[in-house]
Amino acid sequence: MATGTATIANPDAQATRDRPTYSSPAAARDIESYERFLSQHLRGEIDDDRFRIIRLNNGIYSQRQGGEAMMVRVKIPYGALNPEQLDLLGEVAESFSRGWGHITTRQNMQFHYVPLRRTPELLRRFDAVGLTTREACGDTVRNVAACHLAGACPFEVLDVTPWAEATFRHLLRHAYAQRLPRKFKINFSGCSTDCGQAAFNDIGVVATIRHHPDGTVERGFRVLVAGGLGANPHPAQSIEEFTEREALIPTIEAVLRTFDHYGNRENKLRARMKWLVDTLGIDELRRRVLHERKLLVASVTWVEGLPEPVSRAGDDPAGAAEDGLREGDTGFPTRSGWATRNGPPGSGPGGVRVSLGATRAQTPYERWTTSNVVRGVTKGTVSANAWCRLGDITASQFHDLATLQRDLQAEVRVTNRQNLVFRGLAEEDLPRLYDRLLALGMAEPGAELARDVVSCPGADTCNLAVTQSRGLAAAVGEALEQAGLADVGGVRVNISGCTNSCGQHHIADIGFCGAERRAHGRAAPGYQMFLGGHLGATDEAGIVFATKALRLPARAVPEAVVSVVGRFAEERRPAEDFPSWLARNGGAKGIGAELAHLDDFPAPETAPEFYVDFGETGPYVADVGIGECAGG
Repeated sequence: MATGTATIANPDAQATRDRPTYSSPAAARDIESYERFLSQHLRGEIDDDRFRIIRLNNGIYSQRQGGEAMMVRVKIPYGALNPEQLDLLGEVAESFSRGWGHITTRQNMQFHYVPLRRTPELLRRFDAVGLTTREACGDTVRNVAACHLAGACPFEVLDVTPWAEATFRHLLRHAYAQRLPRKFKINFSGCSTDCGQAAFNDIGVVATIRHHPDGTVERGFRVLVAGGLGANPHPAQSIEEFTEREALIPTIEAVLRTFDHYGNRENKLRARMKWLVDTLGIDELRRRVLHERKLLVASVTWVEGLPEPVSRAGDDPAGAAEDGLREGDTGFPTRSGWATRNGPPGSGPGGVRVSLGATRAQTPYERWTTSNVVRGVTKGTVSANAWCRLGDITASQFHDLATLQRDLQAEVRVTNRQNLVFRGLAEEDLPRLYDRLLALGMAEPGAELARDVVSCPGADTCNLAVTQSRGLAAAVGEALEQAGLADVGGVRVNISGCTNSCGQHHIADIGFCGAERRAHGRAAPGYQMFLGGHLGATDEAGIVFATKALRLPARAVPEAVVSVVGRFAEERRPAEDFPSWLARNGGAKGIGAELAHLDDFPAPETAPEFYVDFGETGPYVADVGIGECAGG
């Protein structure tokens, strides 16, 4: 053999090793097809309009920066992650993005500034650990979201985890899940507290109970349809009073088919399912869905009996024992911990005592356990929230979290308030978890409480945003910390950079929506303040949307939040929630009137910062582009 040459003993074996491997034939078809279309697009053989649809259906979204800088969204069904996936997310942040990933309000993970030409490689990396970007964007069925404490919640009626898994599997690559009139979102909650945010989605599934005349109790679901946020929020409404467990998957598919058949394909602004209620009326929509379900038995996609994930894993609740259930029972989050709407203040099901919150006299560890730890009742579950600043996780944090999950043999889930929760813990695990999270900068007390300001990506990367919502969220969090109010529970702040409500400002106790303002002949960043939104209401819809309070300069928002949260913390009565406090203080308009002095723009030469958005260095400009896929 000549020097400097090499011989491959078995070329076929070498080719096999070099060939990409996939989790399934369907995943192989997806990724190889996408890679082929990308190559054709880069050669100019497929125009931008056609390739945009292909790109979005594979979870790849253009950024404000233009060019080949992409945002890639990967689905995290019902928020569940394992250590291998966390490690891979860290590698993606390091190798494909700018060192961090971002959690969305629908339990996805997003990576920004990914080069378009590298996206096929990234899709393969995700597939290797059981993750997919398929249908994470576009006019498709998006990620199936669920309460992050499903299977560990002290109040749940059913563990909705296997039901969310079954729905995800059933609809991934489903023929009716691809080219819908508009995007389609499904959320699950294990009880009427609705931590899974079912009440404002295209389909919302809430576990509930039905009492029979013989005294037995049946667990099942209340299926809500045609909800949505955006500039015109709509509450979801029930399809029927009670849906049996065996009928849930057929009901979901029937709703999807009805939307596909009758949704508006001519006007994108009125294409979401919520507009079908306006055009058909809820009674006619119900009739069509139930008729579709009746005939679905003839379809090859018909699911008979319980779906496999439910049969295999079971759906028994982690909450109160069945003999403690009362029709209409529900729980709601208090300042820290839980109370019941139907029980005495300061107690939960089974007489579990509830603390009203941390005090400054407590040690840092005690503050953390008081505000970040949730304990189940029947199964004795222990869960603890890990705080992710602005929903961001760095590459090194991903890797350390993976190691921590392995060491504790815990479950990890993404929350819809952009944090992580460690589940399946023992009490003796908590000190070790706290110490490790403290070293990662993720042990702040009050994750999911006042400190936990939710924000969309805003004008950092989104084409539709008019304000830097992330910068404002950071400023609000810092102001609450400085005022000693970061641990206050029962009040949540959400910020959107435009009217599309990707930051879910309509359902927050205190919400803000970005808007361009004009003052002294100059453009300036501003916000519309909303107050009083909440889920888990006792009415039919299970949701109350926040109402407008007043408009504010962006720079005045932190002071306004501190004022409202401070008053609530000082004036609230025992076990009183924010909506009740708001109602007895004049509602949104009453509080807004008391903050009116903050709606003032000083002259530019006096306070130039009022004319520069958070995180920017130059004068404010509302630069709005063409949106591809608003909302997570």
